Amino acid sequence: MPELPEVETTRLGILPHIKNRTLRRWEVRTPRLRWPIDLPADLRDQVVQDVRRRAKYLLIQMETGALILHLGMSGSLSIVKLGSNAGKHDHVDLEFDNGCVLRFNDPRKFGSLHFQEFPVESHWLLKNLGPEPLSPDFFTEYLFQRRHNRRVAIKNLIMDANVVVGVGNIYASEALFRAGIRPNKAAGRVSQNKCAALVDAIQRTLQEAIQAGGTTLRDFTDSDGKPGYFGQQLNVYGRDGEACFRCGTVIKVVKTGQRSSFYCPTCQK
Repeated sequence: MPELPEVETTRLGILPHIKNRTLRRWEVRTPRLRWPIDLPADLRDQVVQDVRRRAKYLLIQMETGALILHLGMSGSLSIVKLGSNAGKHDHVDLEFDNGCVLRFNDPRKFGSLHFQEFPVESHWLLKNLGPEPLSPDFFTEYLFQRRHNRRVAIKNLIMDANVVVGVGNIYASEALFRAGIRPNKAAGRVSQNKCAALVDAIQRTLQEAIQAGGTTLRDFTDSDGKPGYFGQQLNVYGRDGEACFRCGTVIKVVKTGQRSSFYCPTCQK
């Protein structure tokens, strides 16, 4: 599933192509993905004011509101030329006055596209979201209070979008490794000092991933019209049975909340 850094990379990739451009028309080939797609007719000829991100949602801000787009588990956006042939999983095209098309591809159909008039944050998908992990609203004392008396695993807590948004499975595992905390440790047992280390680890992990995306992204589209996401060396995620880069201990995997959680038994307590 695309995580926050990938969504932010997508935002940066499409922004120069569609900002200040006029939406001329759209084609919805699949009227229902995770939810039905229903775009109002008065979107036509509106100008894109900005492209923002809230959690893992892209907000394409128009004159009267915003398109709220979620990539789901397998979705991607690409910029293609007007008239480019659509593939089997190319469900939506947004056509702009500069001749480019923003194409939404989603093989598993778990993505979504909505329109919300201002205030956009009142939409039911957005209104109960927690703070952004890279914002001043996510800090040590906040996390320390939210984990108070909680028996849930700390990894599940930081992946709860009502607590903090955008920390998906990969980067939760990586941040917990950096902070030296086992993923299945009860959240209520995490000390304030460890909360400080975890907030710092989450922010540094996400910032580095976003920076990696920005430095490796030559162009948002390749020859196949697919976005150029980035690769990053991971310390624990997906490395069960391999040696820890830091201490040499074999990386283990446990299930927390039905998800695989990777950790080093020596570096994480």
